[in-house]
Order: sequence, then structure tokens, then C-alpha cells
Amino acid sequence: MKYQWILFDADETLFHFDAFKGLQILFSRFNVEFTQEDFDYYQQVNLKLWVSYQAGEVSAKQLQEQRFQSWAEKLNVTPKVLNSGFLNAMGDICCLLPGGQVLIDALKGKVRLGIITNGFTALQTIRLQRTGLLDIFSLVVISEEVGLAKPDVGIFEYAFDRMGQLESEKKRERIEQPEPVETFDRNRVLMVGDNQHSDIKGGMNAGIDTCWLNRFDESLADNIKPTYQVCSLLELKELLIPSAVAV
Repeated sequence: MKYQWILFDADETLFHFDAFKGLQILFSRFNVEFTQEDFDYYQQVNLKLWVSYQAGEVSAKQLQEQRFQSWAEKLNVTPKVLNSGFLNAMGDICCLLPGGQVLIDALKGKVRLGIITNGFTALQTIRLQRTGLLDIFSLVVISEEVGLAKPDVGIFEYAFDRMGQLESEKKRERIEQPEPVETFDRNRVLMVGDNQHSDIKGGMNAGIDTCWLNRFDESLADNIKPTYQVCSLLELKELLIPSAVAV
């Protein structure tokens, strides 16, 4: 295979992210009917905070709590309580996108797999545990822990350092000697993601190949040029490991 490592985004790349359903579950536990109108308002607040978070203007903690501030005041609870309940609800309904399990099964053992996500530690850990993928990914880099978010090249450099360490450990085990060995080759790293502005632009900034998962036939921004573009995870599987053609 051309690639030594394949790095995935998490939300809407590997995992389905139904925020509306998660919020409905959360507020039902407070005996509140959460409507589409409520969700539209939540999204106005949430999306602005995510833009600020990815620009490094607010922290993960500020994002998670500020998006629930108005609801917390209405329900006389803390924003932290609502955010924790939301992440737990999202964990309860987590599932892989169509083709996700087939793709992972096909790649397992042929390439090292990693995740770089702007998501939050609690939710990503729950998802990986409940889908049985925690031990499949050699690397999980979460912006909340690193303090940097995609497309900042810093989160990729952090991942590359970890990947180099893992490759060195793997090679030392194989040759049974403690001498330092060369790090991985970033020319053999592929970043896969659904968000062209964070995943693809971030990968471009880091100097690695990228694959845009464009499930909804969106248009690319003028300054963003992925190495590959696919519409599904099954198409990505065929791109990386083509099926044998009968002759």
C-alpha cells in the first residue's frame, strides 16, 4: 500500500453525528421538549463558537459551556451539567457511518490507523469503546488535550511526533536493538475528513496527502485542493484497496 498511516477525522467521517437527536435525549431527561426551532438557535450559537475554537480564540471548556449558557439559566443547572449530559447522550446513539466497518476491516493490519479530531475527549473515548475500535487505532489525537485545533498545523506536528515515536518503537522491537531509528515518512501519510476547511486545509498545511469525504456533493473552496475526493467510505476503500477484477 502507498500509505504507512491513514489519519481520520471522527465526526461525520467515521462516526455519524446526530446532534439534534442527542439534544432531544438530553432535554427529555429534564422533561423539556426540544424542538427544531430550539435546535436552530442552538446551532447559531454553537457554530460561531466552533469557528472561534478552531481559530484559537476560545478554549474547549469555553465552547462546551457557553453553548449551553442560556439553557442552563432556564433550567437552573450549570452549563457543565448540560454539556456532560449531551456528550453522554451522543455516546448512547453513536454509530459508524455506512461502510465504516468494512473500510476499517479492510485496512486493519495493512496500514497504521489514527484519528485527529477537534472533538472532545469524553465523547471520543466513549465512541471508540462502544464501537470496539479503541484498540484498532494506534493514535488518537484530540484537540481538547493538545490545546490546538485543525487546521492549525501544530496539531498535525504533534501527531507526527507521536507517530514517529510509535514507528521507532515498532522498528526497535523488530530489530531488537535500542539504537535510534529514522522516523516515519510524512509522504506516506493520508488525512481523511469531511470538513474541507479543517481536515483538508489542515492536511495541506501539514504537507500530507488528503482525501475529502464529500457525502453531500458540496463545492470546494478555491484555495483547497484535496489529493483525492470520494463520496462514501466504501469508495475510499476501493481507492485504497481495489477489489480484484474478474477476467
